[in-house]
Amino acid sequence: MTDRIGGDLVIEALSALGARAVVGIPGQHALGMFEALRRSTLRYLGARVENNAAWMADGVARASGAPAPLLLSTGPGALTALPALMEAKCSSVPVVAVSAQVPLAGLGGGRHGYLHELADQSDAFRQIVKHSVTVRSISQIPSAVAEAWAIAARAPQGPVLIEIPQDVLMARVDDMPVVSALRREPEPPSAPEEVLRLAAAVLSAAERPLVLAGGGADRANAGELLMIVAERLDAPVYSTFSGRNAIPSDHPLHAGSWLEDIATTEHLESADVLLVVGSGLGELSSNYHAFAPRGRVIQIDADLGVIGANHPVIGVHSDAASALSRIDELLTSTSDEDRRRERLAEVARVRAEVFERLDAQRLDHERGLLEEVRDGIPSDADTFWDMTMAAYWAWSAWDRRDGRFASAQGSGGLGFAFPAAIGAAFASGRRTVAVSGDGGAMYGIAELASAVQHAVDVTWLIIDDAGYGILAEYMDAAFGEATATSIHGPDFVALAESFGVPACTVEPGGIREAVSATFAQRGPRVVVVRTRLRMFAPTHLHRPARA
Repeated sequence: MTDRIGGDLVIEALSALGARAVVGIPGQHALGMFEALRRSTLRYLGARVENNAAWMADGVARASGAPAPLLLSTGPGALTALPALMEAKCSSVPVVAVSAQVPLAGLGGGRHGYLHELADQSDAFRQIVKHSVTVRSISQIPSAVAEAWAIAARAPQGPVLIEIPQDVLMARVDDMPVVSALRREPEPPSAPEEVLRLAAAVLSAAERPLVLAGGGADRANAGELLMIVAERLDAPVYSTFSGRNAIPSDHPLHAGSWLEDIATTEHLESADVLLVVGSGLGELSSNYHAFAPRGRVIQIDADLGVIGANHPVIGVHSDAASALSRIDELLTSTSDEDRRRERLAEVARVRAEVFERLDAQRLDHERGLLEEVRDGIPSDADTFWDMTMAAYWAWSAWDRRDGRFASAQGSGGLGFAFPAAIGAAFASGRRTVAVSGDGGAMYGIAELASAVQHAVDVTWLIIDDAGYGILAEYMDAAFGEATATSIHGPDFVALAESFGVPACTVEPGGIREAVSATFAQRGPRVVVVRTRLRMFAPTHLHRPARA
Protein backbone atom coordinates (compact mmCIF):
# COMPACT_ATOMS: atom_id res chain seq x y z
CA MET A 1 0.00 0.00 0.00
CA THR A 2 1.52 3.32 -1.06
CA ASP A 3 -1.36 5.79 -0.69
CA ARG A 4 -1.15 7.97 2.40
CA ILE A 5 -3.83 7.34 5.02
CA GLY A 6 -4.89 8.84 8.32
CA GLY A 7 -2.28 6.81 10.15
CA ASP A 8 0.40 8.60 8.13
CA LEU A 9 -0.77 11.92 9.53
CA VAL A 10 -0.30 10.58 13.06
CA ILE A 11 3.23 9.35 12.40
CA GLU A 12 4.18 12.44 10.39
CA ALA A 13 2.90 14.71 13.16
CA LEU A 14 4.85 12.84 15.84
CA SER A 15 8.00 13.03 13.72
CA ALA A 16 7.50 16.74 13.06
CA LEU A 17 7.20 17.34 16.81
CA GLY A 18 10.56 15.70 17.45
CA ALA A 19 9.77 12.07 18.18
CA ARG A 20 12.51 9.66 17.20
CA ALA A 21 10.96 6.46 18.51
CA VAL A 22 7.56 5.03 19.43
CA VAL A 23 6.49 2.24 21.76
CA GLY A 24 3.42 0.12 21.23
CA ILE A 25 1.50 -3.03 20.42
CA PRO A 26 -0.57 -3.38 17.23
CA GLY A 27 -4.25 -4.25 17.31
CA GLN A 28 -7.08 -4.60 14.82
CA HIS A 29 -8.29 -1.01 15.02
CA ALA A 30 -4.74 0.43 15.16
CA LEU A 31 -3.37 -1.16 12.00
CA GLY A 32 -3.50 2.13 10.07
CA MET A 33 -0.91 3.63 12.43
CA PHE A 34 1.37 0.63 12.17
CA GLU A 35 1.19 0.58 8.37
CA ALA A 36 2.28 4.22 8.42
CA LEU A 37 5.00 3.41 10.96
CA ARG A 38 6.43 0.83 8.55
CA ARG A 39 7.00 3.59 5.98
CA SER A 40 8.49 6.06 8.45
CA THR A 41 11.96 6.55 9.89
CA LEU A 42 10.79 6.28 13.49
CA ARG A 43 12.35 3.52 15.56
CA TYR A 44 9.85 1.08 17.02
CA LEU A 45 9.99 -0.67 20.39
CA GLY A 46 7.35 -3.38 20.57
CA ALA A 47 6.07 -4.70 23.89
CA ARG A 48 4.14 -7.83 24.78
CA VAL A 49 1.69 -6.32 27.29
CA GLU A 50 0.17 -2.84 27.01
CA ASN A 51 0.89 -1.93 30.63
CA ASN A 52 4.53 -2.73 30.04
CA ALA A 53 4.42 -0.76 26.78
CA ALA A 54 3.30 2.30 28.75
CA TRP A 55 6.11 1.77 31.25
CA MET A 56 8.55 1.47 28.35
CA ALA A 57 7.28 4.81 27.06
CA ASP A 58 7.78 6.21 30.57
CA GLY A 59 11.41 5.06 30.42
CA VAL A 60 11.86 6.55 26.95
CA ALA A 61 10.55 9.90 28.21
CA ARG A 62 12.76 9.92 31.31
CA ALA A 63 15.87 9.03 29.31
CA SER A 64 15.23 11.42 26.42
CA GLY A 65 13.76 14.32 28.36
CA ALA A 66 10.96 14.63 25.77
CA PRO A 67 7.42 13.30 25.35
CA ALA A 68 7.30 9.63 24.36
CA PRO A 69 4.66 8.35 21.90
CA LEU A 70 2.72 5.22 22.87
CA LEU A 71 0.57 3.47 20.23
CA LEU A 72 -2.34 1.43 21.59
CA SER A 73 -5.30 -0.45 20.24
CA THR A 74 -8.89 -0.18 21.44
CA GLY A 75 -10.76 -1.34 24.55
CA PRO A 76 -8.76 -4.01 26.42
CA GLY A 77 -5.51 -2.83 24.84
CA ALA A 78 -5.98 0.78 25.87
CA LEU A 79 -7.36 -0.01 29.32
CA THR A 80 -4.50 -2.39 30.13
CA ALA A 81 -2.11 0.59 29.96
CA LEU A 82 -3.90 2.50 32.72
CA PRO A 83 -1.77 1.45 35.74
CA ALA A 84 1.45 2.51 34.01
CA LEU A 85 -0.10 5.76 32.81
CA MET A 86 -1.08 6.41 36.42
CA GLU A 87 2.62 6.30 37.31
CA ALA A 88 3.32 8.76 34.49
CA LYS A 89 0.61 11.02 35.90
CA CYS A 90 1.83 10.83 39.50
CA SER A 91 5.50 11.25 38.53
CA SER A 92 4.85 13.92 35.86
CA VAL A 93 6.24 11.94 32.93
CA PRO A 94 5.14 13.11 29.44
CA VAL A 95 3.68 10.11 27.58
CA VAL A 96 1.59 10.78 24.45
CA ALA A 97 -0.79 7.82 24.17
CA VAL A 98 -2.45 7.46 20.76
CA SER A 99 -5.21 4.90 20.96
CA ALA A 100 -7.28 3.55 18.14
CA GLN A 101 -11.05 3.57 18.46
CA VAL A 102 -13.96 1.66 16.99
CA PRO A 103 -15.25 3.09 13.69
CA LEU A 104 -16.97 6.48 13.83
CA ALA A 105 -20.39 4.86 13.62
CA GLY A 106 -19.72 3.09 16.93
CA LEU A 107 -18.88 6.18 18.96
CA GLY A 108 -21.36 7.70 21.36
CA GLY A 109 -22.52 4.71 23.37
CA GLY A 110 -25.01 3.40 20.84
CA ARG A 111 -24.07 -0.27 21.51
CA HIS A 112 -23.53 -1.20 17.88
CA GLY A 113 -21.63 -4.34 18.84
CA TYR A 114 -18.19 -3.49 17.45
CA LEU A 115 -15.28 -5.51 18.79
CA HIS A 116 -13.72 -3.71 21.83
CA GLU A 117 -16.57 -1.17 21.88
CA LEU A 118 -17.06 0.90 25.02
CA ALA A 119 -19.71 3.54 25.64
CA ASP A 120 -16.96 6.08 26.39
CA GLN A 121 -13.42 4.72 26.36
CA SER A 122 -11.86 8.07 27.20
CA ASP A 123 -13.95 8.33 30.37
CA ALA A 124 -11.83 5.57 31.90
CA PHE A 125 -8.75 7.77 31.41
CA ARG A 126 -10.09 11.01 32.86
CA GLN A 127 -8.45 10.70 36.29
CA ILE A 128 -5.19 9.54 34.75
CA VAL A 129 -4.38 11.85 31.83
CA LYS A 130 -3.96 15.63 31.67
CA HIS A 131 -5.91 15.84 28.42
CA SER A 132 -7.90 13.62 26.10
CA VAL A 133 -9.37 14.23 22.65
CA THR A 134 -11.31 12.09 20.21
CA VAL A 135 -10.44 12.83 16.58
CA ARG A 136 -13.34 12.54 14.15
CA SER A 137 -11.78 13.47 10.81
CA ILE A 138 -8.38 13.20 9.15
CA SER A 139 -8.07 16.98 8.98
CA GLN A 140 -8.08 17.17 12.80
CA ILE A 141 -5.16 14.77 13.28
CA PRO A 142 -2.10 17.08 12.98
CA SER A 143 -3.50 19.76 15.28
CA ALA A 144 -4.82 17.22 17.78
CA VAL A 145 -1.42 15.54 18.02
CA ALA A 146 0.41 18.86 18.31
CA GLU A 147 -1.90 20.14 21.04
CA ALA A 148 -1.65 16.93 23.03
CA TRP A 149 2.15 16.91 22.69
CA ALA A 150 2.38 20.47 24.04
CA ILE A 151 0.08 19.68 26.97
CA ALA A 152 2.12 16.58 27.85
CA ALA A 153 5.33 18.65 27.79
CA ARG A 154 3.94 21.64 29.69
CA ALA A 155 4.80 21.71 33.37
CA PRO A 156 3.57 19.88 35.28
CA GLN A 157 4.26 17.24 32.66
CA GLY A 158 2.12 14.15 32.33
CA PRO A 159 0.34 11.67 30.06
CA VAL A 160 -2.26 12.59 27.46
CA LEU A 161 -4.64 10.55 25.31
CA ILE A 162 -5.58 10.92 21.64
CA GLU A 163 -8.31 8.60 20.33
CA ILE A 164 -8.70 8.03 16.59
CA PRO A 165 -11.38 5.77 15.09
CA GLN A 166 -10.30 2.91 12.89
CA ASP A 167 -11.90 4.29 9.73
CA VAL A 168 -10.25 7.68 10.25
CA LEU A 169 -6.84 5.99 10.55
CA MET A 170 -7.54 4.04 7.35
CA ALA A 171 -9.04 6.91 5.32
CA ARG A 172 -7.05 8.02 2.27
CA VAL A 173 -5.34 11.39 2.47
CA ASP A 174 -5.76 12.87 -0.99
CA ASP A 175 -5.17 16.58 -0.63
CA MET A 176 -3.24 17.13 2.61
CA PRO A 177 0.51 17.81 2.37
CA VAL A 178 3.03 15.75 4.30
CA VAL A 179 3.25 17.08 7.85
CA SER A 180 6.85 18.22 8.24
CA ALA A 181 6.78 21.44 10.26
CA LEU A 182 4.67 21.33 13.39
CA ARG A 183 5.35 23.10 16.65
CA ARG A 184 3.45 23.69 19.85
CA GLU A 185 5.84 25.16 22.38
CA PRO A 186 4.76 24.51 25.97
CA GLU A 187 4.33 27.62 28.09
CA PRO A 188 5.33 26.95 31.70
CA PRO A 189 3.38 28.66 34.49
CA SER A 190 5.01 31.85 35.76
CA ALA A 191 4.46 33.33 39.21
CA PRO A 192 3.58 37.01 39.73
CA GLU A 193 6.57 39.27 40.28
CA GLU A 194 5.20 40.31 43.70
CA VAL A 195 5.22 36.71 44.91
CA LEU A 196 8.78 36.16 43.69
CA ARG A 197 9.92 39.35 45.44
CA LEU A 198 8.30 38.18 48.67
CA ALA A 199 9.98 34.78 48.42
CA ALA A 200 13.37 36.38 47.80
CA ALA A 201 12.92 38.80 50.71
CA VAL A 202 11.95 36.01 53.12
CA LEU A 203 14.94 33.92 52.05
CA SER A 204 17.31 36.89 52.33
CA ALA A 205 16.20 37.43 55.92
CA ALA A 206 16.43 33.76 56.90
CA GLU A 207 18.94 32.76 59.54
CA ARG A 208 18.61 28.97 59.32
CA PRO A 209 17.23 28.20 55.85
CA LEU A 210 17.01 24.69 54.41
CA VAL A 211 16.06 23.45 50.94
CA LEU A 212 14.06 20.38 49.93
CA ALA A 213 14.43 19.45 46.25
CA GLY A 214 11.62 17.41 44.73
CA GLY A 215 11.07 15.73 41.40
CA GLY A 216 9.85 18.99 39.88
CA ALA A 217 13.33 20.48 40.28
CA ASP A 218 14.74 17.62 38.25
CA ARG A 219 12.06 17.74 35.54
CA ALA A 220 12.63 21.49 35.12
CA ASN A 221 16.41 20.98 34.86
CA ALA A 222 16.65 23.40 37.75
CA GLY A 223 19.30 21.62 39.79
CA GLU A 224 22.11 24.04 38.98
CA LEU A 225 19.96 27.09 39.76
CA LEU A 226 18.76 25.49 42.97
CA MET A 227 22.32 24.91 44.16
CA ILE A 228 23.29 28.49 43.28
CA VAL A 229 20.47 29.78 45.51
CA ALA A 230 21.45 27.32 48.26
CA GLU A 231 25.07 28.43 48.11
CA ARG A 232 24.08 32.08 48.48
CA LEU A 233 22.15 31.14 51.63
CA ASP A 234 24.54 28.50 53.02
CA ALA A 235 21.45 26.27 53.03
CA PRO A 236 21.86 22.49 53.14
CA VAL A 237 19.78 20.73 50.50
CA TYR A 238 17.82 17.56 51.14
CA SER A 239 16.11 15.78 48.29
CA THR A 240 12.95 13.73 48.04
CA PHE A 241 13.26 10.26 46.54
CA SER A 242 12.30 11.56 43.11
CA GLY A 243 14.30 14.76 43.53
CA ARG A 244 17.68 13.17 44.01
CA ASN A 245 18.50 13.49 40.29
CA ALA A 246 18.48 17.29 40.67
CA ILE A 247 21.28 17.45 43.23
CA PRO A 248 24.95 16.62 42.55
CA SER A 249 25.68 13.82 44.99
CA ASP A 250 29.15 15.21 45.73
CA HIS A 251 28.10 18.81 46.40
CA PRO A 252 29.14 19.94 49.89
CA LEU A 253 25.62 21.21 50.68
CA HIS A 254 23.97 17.95 49.61
CA ALA A 255 22.38 16.63 52.80
CA GLY A 256 21.00 13.34 51.46
CA SER A 257 17.58 11.72 51.20
CA TRP A 258 17.02 10.00 54.53
CA LEU A 259 13.52 11.44 54.76
CA GLU A 260 12.18 8.38 56.58
CA ASP A 261 14.39 9.04 59.59
CA ILE A 262 13.08 11.34 62.29
CA ALA A 263 16.46 13.09 62.59
CA THR A 264 15.99 14.45 59.05
CA THR A 265 12.37 15.33 59.79
CA GLU A 266 13.39 17.29 62.87
CA HIS A 267 16.17 19.10 61.03
CA LEU A 268 13.78 20.18 58.27
CA GLU A 269 11.30 21.31 60.92
CA SER A 270 13.98 23.45 62.59
CA ALA A 271 14.45 25.71 59.55
CA ASP A 272 13.19 29.24 60.00
CA VAL A 273 12.58 29.20 56.24
CA LEU A 274 12.20 25.99 54.23
CA LEU A 275 12.39 26.33 50.44
CA VAL A 276 10.54 23.43 48.82
CA VAL A 277 11.15 23.11 45.08
CA GLY A 278 9.00 20.74 43.05
CA SER A 279 7.52 18.63 45.85
CA GLY A 280 3.96 18.40 47.16
CA LEU A 281 5.23 17.33 50.60
CA GLY A 282 3.15 14.18 50.33
CA GLU A 283 3.36 10.97 52.33
CA LEU A 284 6.78 9.77 51.20
CA SER A 285 8.34 13.25 51.33
CA SER A 286 7.11 14.06 54.84
CA ASN A 287 7.97 10.90 56.80
CA TYR A 288 4.39 9.70 56.41
CA HIS A 289 2.91 13.10 57.25
CA ALA A 290 4.83 13.33 60.53
CA PHE A 291 6.61 16.48 59.27
CA ALA A 292 5.37 19.65 61.02
CA PRO A 293 7.37 22.74 59.99
CA ARG A 294 7.83 25.45 62.63
CA GLY A 295 9.10 28.15 60.29
CA ARG A 296 7.85 29.62 57.05
CA VAL A 297 7.60 27.40 53.98
CA ILE A 298 8.11 28.66 50.43
CA GLN A 299 6.76 26.14 47.95
CA ILE A 300 7.64 26.40 44.26
CA ASP A 301 5.63 24.04 42.06
CA ALA A 302 4.21 23.95 38.56
CA ASP A 303 1.26 21.89 39.82
CA LEU A 304 -1.17 24.34 41.34
CA GLY A 305 -3.08 21.55 43.08
CA VAL A 306 -0.22 20.63 45.44
CA ILE A 307 0.64 24.16 46.57
CA GLY A 308 -0.45 24.50 50.18
CA ALA A 309 -2.17 21.11 50.08
CA ASN A 310 -0.40 19.87 53.22
CA HIS A 311 0.96 22.98 54.97
CA PRO A 312 0.46 26.76 54.94
CA VAL A 313 2.99 28.14 52.46
CA ILE A 314 4.12 31.10 50.43
CA GLY A 315 2.99 29.54 47.16
CA VAL A 316 4.97 30.15 43.99
CA HIS A 317 3.04 28.63 41.09
CA SER A 318 5.79 28.38 38.52
CA ASP A 319 8.19 26.23 36.64
CA ALA A 320 11.08 25.66 39.05
CA ALA A 321 13.80 26.94 36.73
CA SER A 322 12.16 30.26 35.92
CA ALA A 323 11.20 30.90 39.56
CA LEU A 324 14.67 30.12 40.89
CA SER A 325 16.29 32.23 38.19
CA ARG A 326 14.27 35.28 39.22
CA ILE A 327 14.72 34.62 42.95
CA ASP A 328 18.46 34.42 42.42
CA GLU A 329 18.38 37.85 40.78
CA LEU A 330 16.39 39.31 43.69
CA LEU A 331 18.19 37.51 46.50
CA THR A 332 20.56 39.22 48.91
CA SER A 333 23.39 36.79 49.50
CA THR A 334 24.01 36.00 53.17
CA SER A 335 26.76 33.45 52.67
CA ASP A 336 29.36 33.45 55.38
CA GLU A 337 32.20 31.01 55.91
CA ASP A 338 31.51 30.50 59.62
CA ARG A 339 27.79 30.06 59.08
CA ARG A 340 28.34 27.52 56.32
CA ARG A 341 30.64 25.56 58.60
CA GLU A 342 27.93 25.52 61.27
CA ARG A 343 25.27 24.40 58.80
CA LEU A 344 27.44 21.58 57.47
CA ALA A 345 28.08 20.50 61.05
CA GLU A 346 24.30 20.25 61.55
CA VAL A 347 24.05 17.94 58.55
CA ALA A 348 26.93 15.84 59.85
CA ARG A 349 25.13 15.42 63.19
CA VAL A 350 21.93 14.38 61.44
CA ARG A 351 23.78 11.89 59.29
CA ALA A 352 25.61 10.47 62.32
CA GLU A 353 22.32 9.98 64.15
CA VAL A 354 20.78 8.22 61.14
CA PHE A 355 23.68 5.81 60.76
CA GLU A 356 23.97 5.21 64.49
CA ARG A 357 20.35 4.09 64.43
CA LEU A 358 21.00 1.83 61.43
CA ASP A 359 24.12 0.35 63.04
CA ALA A 360 22.09 -0.62 66.11
CA GLN A 361 19.68 -2.64 63.94
CA ARG A 362 22.39 -4.89 62.47
CA LEU A 363 21.41 -4.28 58.85
CA ASP A 364 24.84 -4.91 57.33
CA HIS A 365 23.38 -7.45 54.87
CA GLU A 366 20.94 -4.96 53.36
CA ARG A 367 23.42 -2.09 53.26
CA GLY A 368 26.06 -4.40 51.81
CA LEU A 369 23.74 -5.53 49.00
CA LEU A 370 23.20 -1.93 47.88
CA GLU A 371 26.93 -1.28 48.06
CA GLU A 372 27.59 -4.34 45.90
CA VAL A 373 25.17 -3.14 43.22
CA ARG A 374 26.64 0.36 43.36
CA ASP A 375 30.21 -0.87 43.05
CA GLY A 376 29.26 -3.22 40.21
CA ILE A 377 28.01 -0.61 37.77
CA PRO A 378 29.56 2.51 36.21
CA SER A 379 29.05 5.80 38.01
CA ASP A 380 26.86 7.13 35.19
CA ALA A 381 24.60 4.08 34.84
CA ASP A 382 20.87 4.76 35.09
CA THR A 383 18.93 2.54 37.48
CA PHE A 384 15.21 1.75 37.59
CA TRP A 385 13.72 0.25 40.75
CA ASP A 386 10.50 -1.65 41.29
CA MET A 387 8.37 -1.40 44.42
CA THR A 388 10.49 -3.86 46.34
CA MET A 389 12.46 -3.96 49.58
CA ALA A 390 15.72 -3.08 47.85
CA ALA A 391 14.08 -0.01 46.32
CA TYR A 392 12.76 1.19 49.68
CA TRP A 393 16.33 1.07 50.90
CA ALA A 394 17.55 2.75 47.73
CA TRP A 395 15.14 5.67 48.15
CA SER A 396 17.28 6.83 51.05
CA ALA A 397 20.60 5.01 50.74
CA TRP A 398 21.40 4.77 47.01
CA ASP A 399 24.37 6.81 45.84
CA ARG A 400 23.29 7.69 42.32
CA ARG A 401 26.57 9.45 41.47
CA ASP A 402 26.20 10.55 37.83
CA GLY A 403 23.38 8.18 36.88
CA ARG A 404 19.63 8.68 36.88
CA PHE A 405 17.61 7.10 39.68
CA ALA A 406 13.97 6.20 39.01
CA SER A 407 11.39 4.21 40.90
CA ALA A 408 7.63 3.80 40.83
CA GLN A 409 6.89 5.64 44.05
CA GLY A 410 4.54 8.02 42.22
CA SER A 411 1.67 5.54 42.13
CA GLY A 412 3.36 2.56 43.76
CA GLY A 413 2.48 -0.05 41.15
CA LEU A 414 4.41 -3.29 40.76
CA GLY A 415 6.22 -4.14 37.55
CA PHE A 416 7.73 -0.76 36.64
CA ALA A 417 11.46 -1.40 36.72
CA PHE A 418 12.20 -3.81 33.88
CA PRO A 419 9.99 -2.37 31.11
CA ALA A 420 10.93 1.20 32.06
CA ALA A 421 14.61 0.26 31.95
CA ILE A 422 14.09 -1.32 28.52
CA GLY A 423 12.57 1.95 27.29
CA ALA A 424 15.37 4.03 28.79
CA ALA A 425 18.09 1.82 27.31
CA PHE A 426 16.35 1.82 23.92
CA ALA A 427 16.22 5.63 23.94
CA SER A 428 19.71 6.29 25.32
CA GLY A 429 21.67 3.47 23.69
CA ARG A 430 23.34 2.86 27.06
CA ARG A 431 23.15 -0.21 29.29
CA THR A 432 20.57 0.41 31.96
CA VAL A 433 19.90 -1.47 35.20
CA ALA A 434 16.55 -2.69 36.55
CA VAL A 435 16.07 -3.98 40.10
CA SER A 436 12.98 -6.03 40.95
CA GLY A 437 11.74 -8.44 43.56
CA ASP A 438 10.42 -11.80 42.47
CA GLY A 439 6.82 -10.64 42.82
CA GLY A 440 7.31 -7.56 40.68
CA ALA A 441 9.42 -9.47 38.18
CA MET A 442 6.46 -11.62 37.19
CA TYR A 443 4.63 -8.53 35.92
CA GLY A 444 7.30 -7.85 33.31
CA ILE A 445 8.67 -11.27 32.51
CA ALA A 446 7.09 -11.32 29.04
CA GLU A 447 9.23 -8.34 28.06
CA LEU A 448 12.33 -10.53 28.02
CA ALA A 449 11.10 -11.35 24.51
CA SER A 450 10.98 -7.67 23.63
CA ALA A 451 14.45 -7.06 25.04
CA VAL A 452 15.84 -9.91 22.95
CA GLN A 453 14.02 -8.92 19.77
CA HIS A 454 15.25 -5.33 19.98
CA ALA A 455 18.71 -6.26 21.32
CA VAL A 456 18.35 -3.86 24.24
CA ASP A 457 21.30 -3.53 26.61
CA VAL A 458 19.56 -3.95 29.94
CA THR A 459 20.69 -5.69 33.12
CA TRP A 460 17.87 -7.10 35.25
CA LEU A 461 18.72 -7.84 38.88
CA ILE A 462 15.98 -9.96 40.49
CA ILE A 463 16.05 -10.32 44.27
CA ASP A 464 14.13 -13.52 44.95
CA ASP A 465 12.78 -14.00 48.47
CA ALA A 466 9.86 -16.23 47.42
CA GLY A 467 7.31 -13.70 48.54
CA TYR A 468 6.09 -10.15 48.97
CA GLY A 469 8.71 -9.35 51.58
CA ILE A 470 7.65 -5.86 52.56
CA LEU A 471 4.00 -6.88 52.91
CA ALA A 472 5.04 -9.77 55.14
CA GLU A 473 6.88 -7.30 57.39
CA TYR A 474 3.85 -5.00 57.51
CA MET A 475 1.49 -7.85 58.41
CA ASP A 476 3.84 -9.30 61.01
CA ALA A 477 4.08 -5.90 62.67
CA ALA A 478 0.34 -5.24 62.55
CA PHE A 479 -1.13 -8.69 63.16
CA GLY A 480 1.67 -10.90 64.40
CA GLU A 481 1.50 -13.12 61.34
CA ALA A 482 1.62 -12.69 57.56
CA THR A 483 -1.01 -14.08 55.18
CA ALA A 484 -0.87 -14.54 51.38
CA THR A 485 2.63 -13.11 51.14
CA SER A 486 4.49 -16.33 50.28
CA ILE A 487 4.45 -16.98 46.54
CA HIS A 488 5.62 -19.77 44.30
CA GLY A 489 7.84 -18.53 41.50
CA PRO A 490 9.69 -19.92 38.52
CA ASP A 491 13.33 -20.74 38.07
CA PHE A 492 14.16 -17.27 36.79
CA VAL A 493 17.46 -18.38 35.28
CA ALA A 494 15.87 -21.19 33.27
CA LEU A 495 12.98 -18.95 32.28
CA ALA A 496 15.32 -16.19 31.07
CA GLU A 497 17.42 -18.68 29.15
CA SER A 498 14.29 -20.02 27.45
CA PHE A 499 13.92 -16.54 25.94
CA GLY A 500 17.55 -16.63 24.84
CA VAL A 501 18.73 -14.33 27.65
CA PRO A 502 21.96 -15.31 29.44
CA ALA A 503 21.28 -15.51 33.18
CA CYS A 504 22.94 -16.57 36.41
CA THR A 505 22.21 -17.01 40.09
CA VAL A 506 24.62 -15.54 42.61
CA GLU A 507 24.85 -15.33 46.38
CA PRO A 508 25.26 -12.04 48.24
CA GLY A 509 28.94 -11.28 47.90
CA GLY A 510 28.90 -12.20 44.21
CA ILE A 511 26.57 -9.46 43.02
CA ARG A 512 29.27 -6.92 42.24
CA GLU A 513 31.14 -9.24 39.90
CA ALA A 514 28.03 -10.61 38.18
CA VAL A 515 26.48 -7.22 37.51
CA SER A 516 29.77 -5.68 36.45
CA ALA A 517 30.30 -8.44 33.90
CA THR A 518 27.10 -7.53 32.08
CA PHE A 519 28.55 -4.14 31.15
CA ALA A 520 31.11 -5.87 28.96
CA GLN A 521 28.37 -7.69 27.07
CA ARG A 522 25.60 -6.85 24.61
CA GLY A 523 21.89 -7.50 24.87
CA PRO A 524 19.75 -8.28 27.91
CA ARG A 525 21.18 -10.09 30.93
CA VAL A 526 19.53 -11.42 34.09
CA VAL A 527 21.17 -11.80 37.50
CA VAL A 528 19.17 -13.53 40.26
CA VAL A 529 19.98 -13.24 43.96
CA ARG A 530 18.09 -15.50 46.37
CA THR A 531 18.07 -13.69 49.67
CA ARG A 532 15.78 -12.05 52.21
CA LEU A 533 16.06 -8.41 53.20
CA ARG A 534 14.76 -6.50 56.21
CA MET A 535 13.67 -2.89 56.37
CA PHE A 536 15.06 -0.42 58.85
CA ALA A 537 12.68 0.39 61.67
CA PRO A 538 10.24 3.27 61.23
CA THR A 539 10.98 6.33 63.36
CA HIS A 540 7.75 8.30 63.01
CA LEU A 541 5.24 6.08 64.80
CA HIS A 542 5.36 8.08 68.03
CA ARG A 543 3.99 11.07 66.15
CA PRO A 544 0.39 11.43 64.99
CA ALA A 545 0.05 11.92 61.24
CA ARG A 546 -1.16 15.37 60.29
CA ALA A 547 -4.74 15.46 59.04
